[in-house]
Amino acid sequence: MFFSVVEVLEIIEKNGMNSEQRAEAHSLLCSMQYFEFIFNLHLMRKVLGITHELSQALQRYDQDIVNAMSLVKVSKTRLQLLRDNEWDILLEEVLGFCEKHEVVIPNMDENFIAPGHSRRKLPQVLNFHHFQVEIFYQINTELLICVACLSPRESFSSFDKKKLVQLVKLYPRDFFFFFVELLAIDAQLENSILDMCLDSDFDELTTIDELSKKLVKTRKHIVYPLVYLLTNLALILPVATTTVERTFFALNIIKNKLRNRRRDE
Repeated sequence: MFFSVVEVLEIIEKNGMNSEQRAEAHSLLCSMQYFEFIFNLHLMRKVLGITHELSQALQRYDQDIVNAMSLVKVSKTRLQLLRDNEWDILLEEVLGFCEKHEVVIPNMDENFIAPGHSRRKLPQVLNFHHFQVEIFYQINTELLICVACLSPRESFSSFDKKKLVQLVKLYPRDFFFFFVELLAIDAQLENSILDMCLDSDFDELTTIDELSKKLVKTRKHIVYPLVYLLTNLALILPVATTTVERTFFALNIIKNKLRNRRRDE
C-alpha cells in the first residue's frame, strides 16, 4: 500500500495538471519518506488495535457502559505496556519497513532535529527519547488541562467552557457535523453544568467516569449528547495523541489526492 501511494504521488508530481498540484504531491512525498512519518504510521496501527474493543463499546453508548469503563483501564494499561515493554519490537518493525522502502534511519543516540529547524534553536533531545517518550506524551499535558475542566468535584468548580471547546477541537472526527456542533457545544455546556449543579444526584460525584454513568442513569445523556460524548472522549485520553491526529490528517490528504486523480483519469 505504501509503495502504491508513493508511486501515484510520483506520477502526480511529474504529470500533475498544474504547478500547485505537482508541488503538493512533492511535499507529500517528502513528508511520507521521513522516519517520523513511518514511525507514526506504525504507532497509529498499534494504538488503534489496542483500543478497538473500547471504541466499539463506546459506540454502543449506555447499552454497554459498564464494560466500557473496564475497557478504558485495559486500554490505558496496554498503551503503557506498549511504551515500556514493547518499544524494541515496535522499533524493529519500523526499522525493517524503512530499510525495505529506502527511508533514511536516524541514529537513536544522536540529537533529534525536526525537519526545517535549526540545531541551535532546539533543546538537545536524543532521537531515542523523542520517539519513545515525546511522541506518546506531547499533547497529553494540554489534554489533561482540558479534561480537568469536566471534573464534577465541588459542584464543577473547575469548569472552564473555553478549555472544553478546545477539547472538542482536538477531536474533530468524533463530532460528525464538527462546525455546527462546535457552535452547539457552547450553549450545551452552559446549560448542562447549571442543570447538574442544581440536581442533587450530581452532588457527590468526584470522577469523570462517575459523571458519565450518572448522565446515563438520569437520562441526561439524551438531553446533552455532546457533553456525554465529551465525557467518553475524556476517558480515552491516551488515544488522542498528536501522533494519531497528525497521521490521520496526512492520510486524509493522500486519500483525497488519490480520489481526485482517479476522477481526472
